[in-house]
Amino acid sequence: MDKIFLPIFCAHLLFYLGFIHASKLITSCNQTPYPEICNYYINTNLVQTLDQSATTFSFRDQSVLVTLNQAIKSHQTIKNLNLRSLDEKSKLAWNDCIELHENTIEHLNRSLSSTNSIDSQTWLSAAIANQQTCQNGFIDLNLNLNLDSMPYMLSNLSKLLSNSLATNKFSQQYSTSTKQITGRRLLLAPGGYPSWVSAADRKLIGAAPKEDIIVAQDGSGDYTTINEAVAAAVGRRKGTGRFVIYVKKGVYKENVEIKRSMKNLMFVGDGIDATVVTGSKNNQDGSTTFGSATFAVSGPGFIAKYMTFENTAGPEKHQAVALRSGSDFSVFYSCSFKGYQDTLYIHSQRQFYRNCDIYGTVDFVFGDAVAVLQNCNIYVRKPMSGQKNTVTAQGRKDPNENTGIVIHNSNVVAASDLMRVSGSFETYLGRPWHEYSRTLFVKCSLDGVINPAGWLPWSGDFALSTLYYGEYMNIGSGSSTGRRVNWPGYHVITQATDVGKFTVGNFLNGNSWIPVTGVPFDSGL
Repeated sequence: MDKIFLPIFCAHLLFYLGFIHASKLITSCNQTPYPEICNYYINTNLVQTLDQSATTFSFRDQSVLVTLNQAIKSHQTIKNLNLRSLDEKSKLAWNDCIELHENTIEHLNRSLSSTNSIDSQTWLSAAIANQQTCQNGFIDLNLNLNLDSMPYMLSNLSKLLSNSLATNKFSQQYSTSTKQITGRRLLLAPGGYPSWVSAADRKLIGAAPKEDIIVAQDGSGDYTTINEAVAAAVGRRKGTGRFVIYVKKGVYKENVEIKRSMKNLMFVGDGIDATVVTGSKNNQDGSTTFGSATFAVSGPGFIAKYMTFENTAGPEKHQAVALRSGSDFSVFYSCSFKGYQDTLYIHSQRQFYRNCDIYGTVDFVFGDAVAVLQNCNIYVRKPMSGQKNTVTAQGRKDPNENTGIVIHNSNVVAASDLMRVSGSFETYLGRPWHEYSRTLFVKCSLDGVINPAGWLPWSGDFALSTLYYGEYMNIGSGSSTGRRVNWPGYHVITQATDVGKFTVGNFLNGNSWIPVTGVPFDSGL
C-alpha cells in the first residue's frame, strides 16, 4: 500500500470497524449491483473484526472503505508498472491513470469523512468517471492490449465503485425518509455558503476582487506567461481564500494545468477574444483526450471570467480539447471555448457556465459532470467530410450517478463556416457516449441546422432504452419534436414539475454556492 495513503486508510479503518455488523453487510450486499464482489471483499477484508452494532450507515461506510482499499492497491499496482515495457503513447495513458487514481482516492476519503450524502454522491460519481477516463486513454490511442497489464483497473475497482454509489444513494434516501438529512443542501458554513468558502471570500459577492497577480505579455504585469503566474500562486497565496490572477489581453500560446491542490483560483481576462489561451494538442498527434486540453483545471472552487480557451488542432485531428474541468463548484462566466471535436470537456463534479460561447463539431460538449449551461451560445462548425455534428456526448455510465448536461435558455446555431454549407452536413443535439447518458435542452432556441430526428445513436441500439434525453419548451425552426427519435429513453417534457429537478437551484443546488462568485444566474426555469 502506498505510504502516502496508508495512514489515511488506517485511520478510517479503525474508526469504522466498531460500527458494522457482518450479517447486515452480507444481506445488504445482495441489494448492490455486484453482490458477489461486495460479499467477497467484505468477507476477506474486514468480517473477522466486526461487532454487533449495525446501522444502515455502517454498511454504506463499509462499502466505501473496501473500495478505498482497492483504489489504493490499484494506484500502487499502476505506479509500480515497469515503464520500460511501455512505448511513449502508453506512458501518456499511464500518467493519466496515476493522476486519476489519486483523484479517486481523494474522492473516496472525502466521502468517508462527509456526513452529506449528496456531496458523497457527486464525489463517487466523479470516481467512476475517473476509472472510465483511465481506460479511455488507452482506447483513444488504440492501445487496448496494454489494458491487460492493469488488472485492478478494469474490473473489481469499477464494480466496487458502483456498489458504493448504490449504497450511498440508498443511505441518502433512508436519511431523507427518517428526517436525519433534510433538503438538498451542502455542508454549509455560517451565512449559507459551502464550508470551503472563506469568510473573506463571502465579502466578494457582487464585487470585483483585487488581483493578486497580473499577467501581461508586454511586461507591464508581474509575469509574461500564465504558467509562471500559476507557479507563483502556489508560493504566494496564504490560506485557501480566493486568489485572483488577472490576464491582460493577448494570445497566450501555452498549455495550463490547475492541480487539484490549488483551491479557489480565479482567472479574469480582458474579454472574449481579447485574452486568449491557445494550444493544439490532439489525439492524432499522440495525446490522450484527457491530456489534450489547452487549459485543464481540477482544483475546487475555480472561476474564470472574460477569457477565450482554444484548441486550434482542427477537425482533421479529431479529439482536441480546449478546456477540461474536473473542478467541483467551478464557474465560467462570459468565456469562449473554441475547437472542433471534443471542445469542452466537462469531466466531473459540479459546474456552471453562464453567458458563454462554445464552438465545435463532434461531441463538443462532453463528459460526466453535474453541469448546467445557461444563457450560452452554441455554434456548430463545419466538420470534416463525411462527419455528422453532435453538440453533446454525455458520459453517465452508472444509473446511480447524479450527473448530466442541462442546457438552459441558450441558443444553438450554425457558425458562419457551416452556415454556407449546412445542407451538406447533419447536426444533432447529442448522442449517448455511455449507457445512462443524460442530457436536456430546456427553453432553448434551436435553429434549422438541427436534424428533425434531433438525436443520433452511438452504435446500433446501444443505450437507447437506458439513456435520458429530454426537451422542454424549446423554440426555433429546429425545435419541432414531431419527427424526433422514438427511443424509449427520449422524452418530450410538457410539465414544469418534470423538468424542475434539473434547474440550477435543484440540479446544482446553485443557491448555496453560486452567489459567492458574483456571477448572475437563474435558479429556476
